[in-house]
Amino acid sequence: MRLALLLLISATALGAADLALPPLTEQGPQPGKRTAVIAPEYAGTKVRHLIALPDDWTPDWQAKGKRWPIVAEYTGNYFPTSGSTGEVEGAALGYGLARGRAIWVVLPYVAKDRQKNERTWWGDIDATVGYAKTNLPRICAEFGGDPKKVVLCGFSRGAIGVSFLGLHDDEVAKLWCGLWAHDHFDGMLEWKGHAWGSPLARYREEATVRLRRLAGRPLLVSQAGTETKKFITSVAPSGVTYLTVDMGAHFGAFPNELAKHPHNDRWPLRDGDATTIARGWFERVTATEKPAK
Repeated sequence: MRLALLLLISATALGAADLALPPLTEQGPQPGKRTAVIAPEYAGTKVRHLIALPDDWTPDWQAKGKRWPIVAEYTGNYFPTSGSTGEVEGAALGYGLARGRAIWVVLPYVAKDRQKNERTWWGDIDATVGYAKTNLPRICAEFGGDPKKVVLCGFSRGAIGVSFLGLHDDEVAKLWCGLWAHDHFDGMLEWKGHAWGSPLARYREEATVRLRRLAGRPLLVSQAGTETKKFITSVAPSGVTYLTVDMGAHFGAFPNELAKHPHNDRWPLRDGDATTIARGWFERVTATEKPAK
C-alpha cells in the first residue's frame, strides 16, 4: 500500500497530464498555435504581442455567431532563476485558463524607444497601457473575442502589472471582466530606484487609487501574504478570491521538467486542486457579463 502511494505521488510529480503550450508558428494567427503579431502602429519594429486562437476557431465565426472569452496576460521580468524570459513567447500562466477554449493574448511592455518589447519592468508606461487599449478591441473585432469577457492575468512583474497597468486609468480598467495576479501585487513592496515604486507610502497611495477602479469586478490573488490581504481588503472588501498554491505538493522537487523554481507561471499547466480553483474562477467570471460602467 505504501509503495502504491509512493508510485502515485511520483506519477503526479512527473506531470503525466501536463497541459502543453501551443506550438509556435510564423504563419500568423491560427487555431491551436501561438504566433507573434506586430500591430500596424508598430510596423517596422520588434514590438509584438502573442496570440493563440481557440482550437475550434473558424474564420467564418461571424456567420456562425461564435464568440470566445479572452485571457490577456502580462509576463514576469527577465529572471533566469525562475525560468522567466521576460518575453511574450515565454508566457504560460494564461494558457492554464484558456486551454484552447479561449483566445489567449500575451501583451507586451513597450520599450521606451518604442522599437522593441521591454524584458524588465514597464518600458514606456503610456505606450504599454495604450497598446492594450488599442489591440484588445482590435482582436475582438478581428477574431471574435467577446469584449464583455476579457480577463487580465499576470505573473510576478505581470502580477503587479495587473493593477499597475490594467487599472492604470478608467479607460483601460473598463476592458476587463476580471483580473488575476499571481506572486506579487501592486503597492505591496517598495521598488527602490524606480520613481513609480518608491517611496512606499506614495506608491501605496497611488496603488489604492488604481485598486478602487476594480469597482466590484472579480479579483483572484494567488500567493497573497497577510499584508497583501489586509491592503486589498481595506480597498476592495468584496469580490476578491485568495488562493494559496502549495508548490511542493503540486510539483515535488525543483527544478523539474515543467518549472525551475517555486516562483513560476507554469503551475496552471498541471492538474491539481489549485489549478481546478483557478479554472473554476475563470469559468464563473466569463459566464456572466461584466457590469456596465
